[in-house]
Amino acid sequence: MEKLQSIEQFNQLKSEKNVVFMFSADWCPDCRVIEPVLPEIMEKFNEYTFIYVDRDEFIDLCAELSVFGIPSFVGFKNGEEAGRFVSKDRKTQEEIEAFVASL
Repeated sequence: MEKLQSIEQFNQLKSEKNVVFMFSADWCPDCRVIEPVLPEIMEKFNEYTFIYVDRDEFIDLCAELSVFGIPSFVGFKNGEEAGRFVSKDRKTQEEIEAFVASL
């Protein structure tokens, strides 16, 4: 999964692609739990570009998007937010897939 490098890249990606941003952090145990299933989810929903956002590097973006728990997912289509799966709870593969399918 590609890692977000800048706010400019965030703005470009969300306006040009169908994209799902995954907000996470290296120290987050619930984020580590879902890592093994992410490649399968990304392959299943290959019409989306999946981007890893380190919440510690982009804390202002998290605040702007009201992402206060991780792991969390925010989807964009045609430059508009299409949906969000934002909470502090651990997510399952089924829950993540249902979220992406709903976009």
